[in-house]
Amino acid sequence: MSTHTSGKRFTLWAALSGIVAGAVFLAIAELAALLFSSTASPILAVGSFVVDIVPRPLKEFAITTFGEYDKVALLAGLGLAVAIASAIAGILEYVRPPVGVIALFVAGILSGAAIVTRADATPLAFLPPTLGTLGSAAVLFLLGRWLRGWRGDTHTGEAEGLDRRRFLLTTAIAGASAVVVGVTARAVSAATASADAIRRALKLPAPRSTVTIPAGAELDVKGISPLITPNADFYRVDTALTVPTVDPSTWRLVIDGMVDQRVELTFQDLLDMGLDEYAITLTCVSNEVGGGLVGNAIWQGVPLREVLKMAGPKADADMILSRSVDGYTASTPLSAGTDENIDAILAVAMNGEPLPPEHGFPVRMVIPGLYGYVSATKWVTELKITTFAADEAYWTPRGYSAEAPIKFSSRLDTPKSGTPVASGKVPLAGVAWAQTVGIERVEVSIDDGDWQSAKLSTPINEDTWVQWVLEWDATPGPHYIAVRAINKNGETQIEERAPIAPDGSTGWQRSLITVS
Repeated sequence: MSTHTSGKRFTLWAALSGIVAGAVFLAIAELAALLFSSTASPILAVGSFVVDIVPRPLKEFAITTFGEYDKVALLAGLGLAVAIASAIAGILEYVRPPVGVIALFVAGILSGAAIVTRADATPLAFLPPTLGTLGSAAVLFLLGRWLRGWRGDTHTGEAEGLDRRRFLLTTAIAGASAVVVGVTARAVSAATASADAIRRALKLPAPRSTVTIPAGAELDVKGISPLITPNADFYRVDTALTVPTVDPSTWRLVIDGMVDQRVELTFQDLLDMGLDEYAITLTCVSNEVGGGLVGNAIWQGVPLREVLKMAGPKADADMILSRSVDGYTASTPLSAGTDENIDAILAVAMNGEPLPPEHGFPVRMVIPGLYGYVSATKWVTELKITTFAADEAYWTPRGYSAEAPIKFSSRLDTPKSGTPVASGKVPLAGVAWAQTVGIERVEVSIDDGDWQSAKLSTPINEDTWVQWVLEWDATPGPHYIAVRAINKNGETQIEERAPIAPDGSTGWQRSLITVS
C-alpha cells in the first residue's frame, strides 16, 4: 500500500474517532441531563442560542422555506455541524496532539455557557456538558494515541497490532454505546417531559358563554380554508426549539412592575374566574402576501383586563412585557390589554380542548388586532407592567417594531397557481381578515379588468376572518387573478408590496391561473 493511500486511510480513521468522541459527548450529556437537569441538553441549548443570534433575514428565510419544520431543519443542520467539527477534532488529535482534545474542551465550555445562561437553567445545569466533555476527551485521547501506535509512530510489531485492535474495538463499542445511550436518553427525556399525558388528564370547567356560529358563516366551496382551523393545521411560529413542558399544578402567573400590588395566580385561580369562549383569528407577522401563517380558532379563557385589574397598573405605564417559560418576551400596548372593547384573553383551551402543547399549554395570550409576536405569548408566566421607553421585547432589537397592529388582508385559496382548471364555471374563493374592524367586502379583478364584488360568508364577529367566493366563467388560457379587501372603516387593502419586517407585509395577491 502506498504511503499516500495509507495516510489517507489513517486520516479517515482519525475523522471517525472524532465523530465517535462527539457522539460520546452528546450521549453522556443527554444521560446526565435526564438524571440531573432536564433542560440541559447541549444540542437543544446550542440550537436555542443559534435561534436567538441568527440574523433576521435568515430567520425569515427559514420560516418561508421550511415553515413549521424550520426547527427540524435547524437541528439537522446542527447535527451535521457537530459531526464535521468532531471529525476535524479527531484529525487534529491524530496529527497534532493534544489540539483535538483542547478543541473538545473549548466546545464543551461553549455548550456549557449556552446551557447555564438559558432562562430555565437549573443549579445543576453545568453537569451534563461537564461530564460529556470529560468523557469525550478521554475517548478522543485514547483513540488518537492508539491510532498513532497502529500507524507505527510509537510501537512496532505486536504492540502495533495491539493498538490496532484497541482502536477498532473501542471505536465500535464507544460508537454503538453512544448511539444507544444517547437516543434512549433523549427518547426517555422527551417522553417524561411530554405534556400530553398531563393535558389528557386535565378537566376544564364548562365555559359560562359560548360562541354562536351564525347561519351562512361557512361557504360550501371545495378548496377554501375551513371557517375554524383545526388544531393540527394551525400555524406554529415561535422561538422554542423544543416544546416546553409546563405542569398546570405548578404553573404560576406573576403580574408585577408598575403596579399597585404584585399578583401571583395559579392555574386553578384562572379557572375559578370562569371561562368564556371567544372566536379570534391570529396572524403572524411573518405571513407573506397570500401566505398561510394565519388561522381562526375558538378559544376559551379569561379577560386579560380582569387579571390586570387585580394588580392595578400605574397611570404612566403603557406596555405589558409578557414572558414565556423559556424566556421569550413580547411587548404589548397596555391599552390593548385593558380596553373593554377588545377581547384580549389568557387562553387555556383551543377549539374545545386544552391548549395543545405546541400552542402554549397550559396558558397563552390571545389578543385580536395585533400580530402574534407582540400579543400571543405562549407558555406565559409573567406580565410585567412597564413602558416602551424602559423595556424592549425579544424581536424589537432584531429589527421589528415594538408595536404591530395587524394590516388587514385577503387571500385566494382556490384555484391555486400551478394547478390547471377546466374551463367553465370556476369558483374563485378564499378568506379575508381585518381583526377588531371587520371586512366590508372583497373584490376580485380578472386580467386587470374591473373589480367585481365577491359573495361574503356571514362573519362570526369582527375579530375573525370571513370566507368569500366569486363565480368565474373561465375561458381557456392563462389568467391573472387579483384580490383585495375593504374593511368596515371604508379603507382599501394596501396595494404596494412591502416585506414582513418591520411590522408586517402588504400587497394585493396576484395569482396566475391556467385554464385548460
